[in-house]
Amino acid sequence: MKLNGSDIICEVLLEQGVDTVFGYPGGSVLNIYDALYKYSDRITHILTAHEQGASHAADGYARSTGKTGVVIATSGPGATNLVTGIATAMMDSIPMVAITGNVGTPALGKDSFQEVDITGITMPITKHNFLVRDINTLAPILRKAFLIARSGRPGPVLVDVPKDITATFAEFENETPKKPVKTEISSDEIAKAVKLINQAQRPMIYAGGGVIAANASDKLLELAEKADMPVSCSLMGLGSFPCDHRLYCGLIGMHGGYGSAMATGNCDLMLVVGARFSDRVAGDAKAFAHNAKIIHIDIDAAEFDKNVLVDLTIRGDAGQVLSKLVKKVAESKHTEWVDQIHAWDSEIHCSQQDGDNATPEAIFAQLNKLMGPDDILCTDVGQHQMWAGQMYHFRKPRTFVSSGGLGTMGYGMGASIGSQVGNPDKRVVLISGDGSFHMNLNELTTLASYDLPIVVLVMNNQVLGMVRQWQKLFYGNRFSHTDPCRKTDFVKLAEAFGVTGMRIEKADEIESVLQAAFDKHGPVVVDCRISKDINALPMIPPGAGADKIITEMN
Repeated sequence: MKLNGSDIICEVLLEQGVDTVFGYPGGSVLNIYDALYKYSDRITHILTAHEQGASHAADGYARSTGKTGVVIATSGPGATNLVTGIATAMMDSIPMVAITGNVGTPALGKDSFQEVDITGITMPITKHNFLVRDINTLAPILRKAFLIARSGRPGPVLVDVPKDITATFAEFENETPKKPVKTEISSDEIAKAVKLINQAQRPMIYAGGGVIAANASDKLLELAEKADMPVSCSLMGLGSFPCDHRLYCGLIGMHGGYGSAMATGNCDLMLVVGARFSDRVAGDAKAFAHNAKIIHIDIDAAEFDKNVLVDLTIRGDAGQVLSKLVKKVAESKHTEWVDQIHAWDSEIHCSQQDGDNATPEAIFAQLNKLMGPDDILCTDVGQHQMWAGQMYHFRKPRTFVSSGGLGTMGYGMGASIGSQVGNPDKRVVLISGDGSFHMNLNELTTLASYDLPIVVLVMNNQVLGMVRQWQKLFYGNRFSHTDPCRKTDFVKLAEAFGVTGMRIEKADEIESVLQAAFDKHGPVVVDCRISKDINALPMIPPGAGADKIITEMN
């Protein structure tokens, strides 16, 4: 059948199983939006307030559902407004397809109105990108984009479509989507890994976001239980292992627990699954797990020996590799080792009280009572993100949506929108800070317009908390531009957007206000007033080891 380029785009989206897209219209994508009007019974379009919000929404949709997120933007500033969202997805290996419009092919390269070389701009932050110059290549390119986005290590792909291509007609036939090719796993490497695991007396697992991307959480649990191996998670790995399991040792790295840090330094075997030894985890890379043999499992061979030198690498899908290990490892017991880790963890508890005032610890304690294992917690970036990693009880994968690698302030509003749209039957809560919240608070209008029942908790200490904390520690209390003295009334702001606003100031208000927010069944912003001197602790300074852990600050 003959279709124009815009209809071809919609047909390929349906072919790839896409039922929801996020975006913002503009001149170069008018034909695409005209097609979306015709396809509105099969493709839901969510209009955000800004293209950055749309890109984060597509990202949050992908993280929380396991599907490929799709975002659409017009040329020029519309396309460049996606850049931060694309980079965020790239750093955390999130499958996303960004479709941008561009000026017509005859106008390319002539500095036309709203023209920008978006493929050149995004080359370093995409797995691949395409500029469509021929209508006959449009469908094959879009199919390839989806395949690349979800193959191997997932990531974002951009397809730039000039306006004349969206109006030109071509023959189109539906195709069954191709499945990613699985990497062949070396049986020799599996045998070596099994031997090392069976010999270990003090083993541990360091689980990253790759476990969740591979839907391998069940296999991780099975292996950990069979070999009796304690598990620590990176920020992106939270939810891959249940927090209430006796083998769970908490967050690993800079803001991880003392038990996890001590286990890293004293284990004799570390099995690393789908993680990349980020500087926020490894610290002093040369000293990281220095007493251990390290086995690194990853789908991306480029990560092997990049940050930390290891003893054995196994390239492959995490779920497939773990399945092979589960079948071959011996049943073991390391009771004394597991008990020792929990004993270390109990040595340090960084409780920070503030008289009768509300504290993050008390707020998260109530959240843990109100939220179920399937509910989704989104965060922005900063101290509140670390408190979430330390204090919230994650029990299932895809229930934590946060920017790890890029650390994108302002990510949370869009991400919570995508998470709620993709999971309408689940509760979605966004934890933000006043600094992050100010960056994309315009998306409150999207919450109101679609009546999304998202509860936004703003940890409002009226400073840029994490940067200020570093200024305390490393810059002699010189608080340069981290106390912005903003006068924003978040309750009034929420109401101006058509969202319910509430406030918590005292500890005895937490239970009743949060319950009221949850009972509202509509968008709510809760202004949580906390002290600017409550810090994200414990903390290991950058480049240091567990012996330098900071548990108290003035």
